[in-house]
Amino acid sequence: MTNTRRAISNLPTPCALLGERRMMRNIDRLAKRAEGLGVTLRPHLKTCKSLDVAQRLLTGGVGPAMVSTLAEAEVFAKAGVTDITYGVGIALNKLDRVLALLRRGCRLTVLVDNAPQARAVAEASRAAGLPIPALLEIDSDGHRSGLSPDDPALVEIGRLLDEGGTELAGVLTHAGESYGAVGQAAQTRFACAERDAAVHAAAHLRGAGLPCPVVSVGSTPTAHAAADLTGVTELRAGVYVFCDLVMAGIGVCEIDDLALSVLTSVIGAQKDKGWLMVDAGWMALSRDRGTAAQAVDQGYGVVCDVEGNVLPDLIVAQCSQEHGTIAARPGSGAEVPDLAPGTLLRILPNHVCATAAQHEGYHVLDEEGNVTGYWERFGGW
Repeated sequence: MTNTRRAISNLPTPCALLGERRMMRNIDRLAKRAEGLGVTLRPHLKTCKSLDVAQRLLTGGVGPAMVSTLAEAEVFAKAGVTDITYGVGIALNKLDRVLALLRRGCRLTVLVDNAPQARAVAEASRAAGLPIPALLEIDSDGHRSGLSPDDPALVEIGRLLDEGGTELAGVLTHAGESYGAVGQAAQTRFACAERDAAVHAAAHLRGAGLPCPVVSVGSTPTAHAAADLTGVTELRAGVYVFCDLVMAGIGVCEIDDLALSVLTSVIGAQKDKGWLMVDAGWMALSRDRGTAAQAVDQGYGVVCDVEGNVLPDLIVAQCSQEHGTIAARPGSGAEVPDLAPGTLLRILPNHVCATAAQHEGYHVLDEEGNVTGYWERFGGW
C-alpha cells in the first residue's frame, strides 16, 4: 500500500475509488453470518485481486481463500496465503503450476467434473509423488459446469481420484442462477437447493466408501440468504466485499453498501440531446450490462456527485471506449444538470468484478472522502 493523502480533486480520471469503511462493513456482515451458521467462510479473491484487500479478508492473512485464476493463486501464495481453492475446472496444461504451488507449501485444491480430468490429475500426482487435492464440482442449478448429485459418474470419478494418487477432498457447488433471484425468499430457496445438492453428492460418495471431508457451497446471494447449512462445511462468496448494482437490484444489499465507484470528469455536453459527456467509457466501467434484465435498468452505471451521493435517475446510458454518455433514465422525467467541464462525478458499477478488472489499483477513501492510500491490484491468468 502506498500512502498518498491526496484530495479526490487531484486524482487522475477515470480511476477506481474504494470506500474502506463500507468494504469493512460488508466483510464483517458476512463473517458474522458464517459464524452464526457454523461454517467456515472462504472468501473469493477474484474481485479484489489485491493483497491489501486480502489482508483484511483472510484469517491471519493465510486463508482459507478462493481464486479464479492460477495467477491469483501464485500472487497470494507468494504473499503467504497457504489454503487456496482454484474455482475453475482444471485445465490439464496447468497441472505443472499447481504442483509448483504445492511444493512451495500452499495447499492448492483443484476442481474436477469429468473422467479425463481425474485421470490427468491422478497421473500428475503419481509422477510428482505429491497428491493434488481435488474437489468434485457439483451442478446444483444448471448454471454452468459440474456433475449432477445423482450422476453415477460421480462415484466413478471420485474413485479415479481416490485410488489414483490424488487426495479426494470433497464436493463443491456454486448457485450461479441465484444472481437472477429477486428478494430474500427466492434467494433462500436457491440456498436450500445449493445445500441439498452438495450434501446429497457428499452422501453419495460416502455411501460408496469414498472420503468427502469438504462440502462447499456459496454465492453472494445464497451466502446472505442461507438459513440452515446442516451438512455443509464451508461457505464461499466474493462480490459481497465491494457489492454492486446487480446485488442491489435483487435485494442482497443497498446502494449505500457499494464500496467501489469510478471517478470521472465531465468533458462536455450535447444539450439538445440531454447528454453529458464524461471521460469514463467501457475501458473504465466495463461493458457489463448486468442490470439490463432487472426491474430497474441502470445502464452502464448510476451517476453520483463527487461525494458519492446518487443523482436521481441519472445513468451512464451509452459507452464507447473512452467516452461515457450520461442521460436521464428513460421515462423518469429527470433533467440532466448543466455541469461545467471539469466537474467530477462518480459512477457506481453494475458488476464490480468486471469494473475492478479495468483498473490497476484502488484509491482508498476514508469515511469523510479523504484519499488515504493506493492499493495495487493485478490481473492475468
